[in-house]
Amino acid sequence: MAGIPLTYGMTLQNFTAAPQMPDATQLIDYAVRMEELGFESVWVWDHILLGTEPCFPIIDALTLLTAIAARTTRIRLGTGVLILPVRNPVLLAKQLASIDQISNGRLTMGMAAGWYKREFDALGVDFKGRGKVMEQNLDILNRLWTEDSVTLDSPPYNLREAVLSPKPVQKPRPPILIGGYVDRVLKRTGVKGDGWLTYFYTPEGFTKSWIKVKQYAEEAGRDPETLIAANQLPIMVGKSKAAVKEPMEHWLKTEWDFASWSDSTMDSAIMGSADECVEQLQAHIDAGCHKLIFVPYKYDMEQVDIIAREIIPKLQPAG
Repeated sequence: MAGIPLTYGMTLQNFTAAPQMPDATQLIDYAVRMEELGFESVWVWDHILLGTEPCFPIIDALTLLTAIAARTTRIRLGTGVLILPVRNPVLLAKQLASIDQISNGRLTMGMAAGWYKREFDALGVDFKGRGKVMEQNLDILNRLWTEDSVTLDSPPYNLREAVLSPKPVQKPRPPILIGGYVDRVLKRTGVKGDGWLTYFYTPEGFTKSWIKVKQYAEEAGRDPETLIAANQLPIMVGKSKAAVKEPMEHWLKTEWDFASWSDSTMDSAIMGSADECVEQLQAHIDAGCHKLIFVPYKYDMEQVDIIAREIIPKLQPAG
């Protein structure tokens, strides 16, 4: 594991299915409770416009993390994932550096190229060119965060002795985990990222892609053992797997998407008694996952308490 600690995070329900609306005050209080329970990190979802019938109301990821930063002192703050190509990278560099300042160095950025064309069209960003824009934006973020002065003509951005100050607290910058599924994204992760953040992957699906990420890193002259692997996993704890299977699958089918071109699947759901869930999660750890990020059934607080008190203490780092 190359000294990378095994950690546990919790996602926040900053998006809902209409007509339900996310409650900003409750979300901030929820994050405070996650810190009290000892979770290493909280993670928010990112979209500007999502869905039509139904639409999915969503609280802005960065605004919410800023509010949580002001109410907490220890827990790390993550995006799972921020859609990088739709955001102005110079403005984003300033926003993220400011959040890292406000949180005293607790920001972890999950970033991806995105998948929802209607959103790109509404924001005036070329959907087909999003991979190229992602690369460009990553470069601009890195340079503004790590260089004293940046001169760069990268249309439409023309930086002339641009000084971003103050810079992030974390050096050389906040960690960047890259999200995505296809080989070109896995290569981007291995070559330019600090790690990979995936979504609803089984241990087998995770292993297949994680091997590729590490191979790309090695080919680029990087030490693959320094890369962080994270997986966002739905979980429901109950009397048995049979007892929770039907409600869990209904929730996943009605409120979550699974990319048909990926290994993201409902089969990744962690379900059953506390001991059954421990066994299923241990398989992810043994496969090399460093960060387990939970998506609890309907964000029920009883589920969160069980995860914190009956499941996490029984999990063990890979030998």
